[in-house]
Amino acid sequence: MFIDVARVKLKAGDGGNGAVSFRHEIYIPKGGPDGGDGGRGGNIIFRADRNTNTLIDFRFTPILTAENGKNGSGQRSAGRSGKDLIIDVPVGTVVYKLNKSESFANICDNGSNLASEPRNDGSERSGSQKILIVDLTKDGEEAIIAHGGAGGFGNAHFKSSTRQAPIVAEVGEPGEEFEAELELKSMADVGLVGLPNAGKSTFLSVVSNAKPEIADYAFTTITPNLGVATIDDRDILIADIPGLIEGASEGKGLGHDFLRHVDRTTVLLHLIDIYNDDAGEAYQTIRNELEKYSDLKDRPEIVALTKCEGVDEDIVKMQTSSILAKNPEAKIFAISSQAHQGLTELLRELKQVYFESIERARERSEETSRDEYETEISAQSRLGDADFTRREVNREQNEPVQLPTISLGPNALKDTWQVKKLDDKFVVTGEKIEKFARRTDLNNYASVNRLRDIMKKMGIRAELTAQGAKPDSIISISGKEFTLVEDY
Repeated sequence: MFIDVARVKLKAGDGGNGAVSFRHEIYIPKGGPDGGDGGRGGNIIFRADRNTNTLIDFRFTPILTAENGKNGSGQRSAGRSGKDLIIDVPVGTVVYKLNKSESFANICDNGSNLASEPRNDGSERSGSQKILIVDLTKDGEEAIIAHGGAGGFGNAHFKSSTRQAPIVAEVGEPGEEFEAELELKSMADVGLVGLPNAGKSTFLSVVSNAKPEIADYAFTTITPNLGVATIDDRDILIADIPGLIEGASEGKGLGHDFLRHVDRTTVLLHLIDIYNDDAGEAYQTIRNELEKYSDLKDRPEIVALTKCEGVDEDIVKMQTSSILAKNPEAKIFAISSQAHQGLTELLRELKQVYFESIERARERSEETSRDEYETEISAQSRLGDADFTRREVNREQNEPVQLPTISLGPNALKDTWQVKKLDDKFVVTGEKIEKFARRTDLNNYASVNRLRDIMKKMGIRAELTAQGAKPDSIISISGKEFTLVEDY
């Protein structure tokens, strides 16, 4: 079974807890703390594999969990790190992180409902916001999708000249946990598009090594097919998807499920049955659906009239004129796959358009990089020229001066925090303080007091008092709750 959309729940491994331990040996009465650190939780890693061509495995394993890190122990023994969970996915898999409002109710369905819904720009489906994590486009490429939690420090870590017998140890941080959506987009150079029964599968079977199902009824193709065509010693990968019908971008027919497989293609080949009542209308129908789906309408394209063996030349000219009326710049070929008529000329044109498009894309990329570099150098020169700034201000006194924007650096941003009062508790947020809270063992009073000391040094306690917090007020940080002062 071919599956190209799947939902999965990911849970990276939790970090191991640090240990509270003291060295006890004969003739060494005061050995000191020797509690080891906890191990790191395992990551969840996706690896692109060219021998994998479907996401069907996620139908049977909708929940993926990495191994937790082991706890530390005495004699400064650190816990073992959890093993990473490495999952092979097809080349061309795109991984999105779903927002928290998206339910996991249909997780076991793994995309069967999603497959019947339209997809336009890749950012939304079913009203959910998706965040792109990674796009795996090369064989062997790996990416960490969910990071394991860090292990907690043992009490040996907290030893100092003034604290020689600490009973403080940290708990391990939880690993990342979220729902992800996977989409498989075939990595092809040329995409075949057209109405059902336009001859796409026959064309692919003749020009490549692919063996798609071929029959004389509509929607013969129900899954994407890939084939390699050799043109003058150059190979081009061609993708065939189920036929499109009017309204496909809104969910009609089968082709809308698989438009993502031509989303990466460089060139589109429109195949139109010569016996169609109006080839121009058929051509325009496909272009309309491509435009509604994404920017596929603007891709370089070639049009081929199929099944032209034994067809009168006047009919070919009439259908060609109908297509040119819709797009005067269309490149049109009359072919017959079964009779091998006109295929060589069409394939050579495909090769030329493909490699020209690749070259233009490379030149645009280099030009963009060069322009960005020159813009940056120019901006730095202006910022460094103080006289230039003064001349500009003196030249036009009435023109408002653009003040520079001052922002905190990444390290300073980690130290920022915010306090909000919600109902009967005070919620503290901030990257650094939340990290300390996640590592705090609420069952260890010394650990909680350490967190209170950190809050005091960061100025959080003063802000809590200013907002009306009492000694017995509940403080909530990263889901952990405790009172502002001990013994309440």
